[in-house]
Amino acid sequence: MHNLFLNHIPENSKLLIQDLIEETNVFIKVKAERKTRHGDYRRLPNGKHQITINSNLNSYRFLITLIHEIAHYKAFQKYGRYIKPHGIEWKRTFQQLMLPFLNPEIFPTALLPLLANHFKNPKASSDTDVPLAFALKQFDEPNDKTFIFEVPLGQTFKLYNGKHFIMGKKRVKRYECAEIKTGRLYLFNPNAEVELINQNQ
Repeated sequence: MHNLFLNHIPENSKLLIQDLIEETNVFIKVKAERKTRHGDYRRLPNGKHQITINSNLNSYRFLITLIHEIAHYKAFQKYGRYIKPHGIEWKRTFQQLMLPFLNPEIFPTALLPLLANHFKNPKASSDTDVPLAFALKQFDEPNDKTFIFEVPLGQTFKLYNGKHFIMGKKRVKRYECAEIKTGRLYLFNPNAEVELINQNQ
């Protein structure tokens, strides 16, 4: 029932995760990539609990996402349904569950300081922690995408949804880019991945 997802996490994390899962009543499904989320947790109408995780995540991000969603289940069980999804109850639960995994037998040494810093106050998405998100992406499969911070000023690029933009200036931490069709301005995190458009085409 739970075995398929074990193929997606680091080898040395499998026993810890199995122990964690055995304490729950959660069904875990590995799904095709969803652009807007890495995973989710929900209580089904039949009273059962389900976690879904994207299949395209590298093993370290898959593990973090899995524990993130298990923390939702645990917080729901302990504190009830009226807590905020990413409030203090979830944060504390996530921190406690993640602690045994933060060691060099599971994560590369280079990631550990970034993870330790992130888990002082975990966010709703690790993507908003730019140094951690960038470091985690180094373990992804190679692709033809470019990080937004590498895009030259004035360069045209597109997103996964087909929208085209012109690269603008950096504003504090994020980059201001204009959608070509509407002229509307959007702010992008530095670790956002985009596809460059050859302006000679």
